[in-house]
Amino acid sequence: MDGQGKKIRAGKVWLVGAGPGDAELLTLKALRAINSADVIFYDYLVSAEIRALFPKNIPSFYVGKAKNKHSIAQENLNQLLVSQAQLGLNVCRIKGGDPFVFGRGGEELLALRTAGIDADVIPGITSASGCSTYADIPLTHRGLSQGCTFVTGHAEKNLDVNWDALAQLKHTLVFYMGLTRANDISAKLLAGGLAADTPVAIIENGCRKDQRNIISTLSELPADVIREQVQSPALIIVGEVVRMKEKLQSTVKAHAAEAHYLLA
Repeated sequence: MDGQGKKIRAGKVWLVGAGPGDAELLTLKALRAINSADVIFYDYLVSAEIRALFPKNIPSFYVGKAKNKHSIAQENLNQLLVSQAQLGLNVCRIKGGDPFVFGRGGEELLALRTAGIDADVIPGITSASGCSTYADIPLTHRGLSQGCTFVTGHAEKNLDVNWDALAQLKHTLVFYMGLTRANDISAKLLAGGLAADTPVAIIENGCRKDQRNIISTLSELPADVIREQVQSPALIIVGEVVRMKEKLQSTVKAHAAEAHYLLA
């Protein structure tokens, strides 16, 4: 009810996947939700380039979570989304990547729908797909990998992962939020049977102007993370597909050299 006793019509909430950083990877539906919002709540991984697209007259609030630095508890955020919609506002909740891939989008959607709020999820390009593509690393490739497995490196204490099973899958393995677990990832996969020279890519600031691609091996992964001073956000990709990066880029160089020769 408002001050005059009239019932307020509940608003709507969009849980929007912003993709891994490049604003041009936003979907049209995501951009439409941003422009239709009365209030925006955005995460740590939503890039400055994407935030620059927020309407200037719409209030936007940071509700992100960096390692050991949460601006708001998840339960409180869930309730905030509910209460804003109950005020009759259209709420845009923007997350990096895809809301349903290590984004706690399922928890937020459950809280909203339990409270009777009209809520939709707008998918975004997940970091594994966007960052690997920008690095010229296919997640699957005939003869190299017939599957891909996403693993979160975030855990309160120990990662609850069947490492032996992961090592035997012969899949491309993509670790989200795995920098601080690089030692565990390397040691457990080696113990599970992966070869020490299994290629690894570390992608820092994927799909952004300062993306950095570091090629390593499974045994050298922990040392390279330290030596290269890799910072979050970063992905770790393990598997034979990493070798495709050099092949794809060498092909580009060969064509460039041929073109230069023909024009000389």
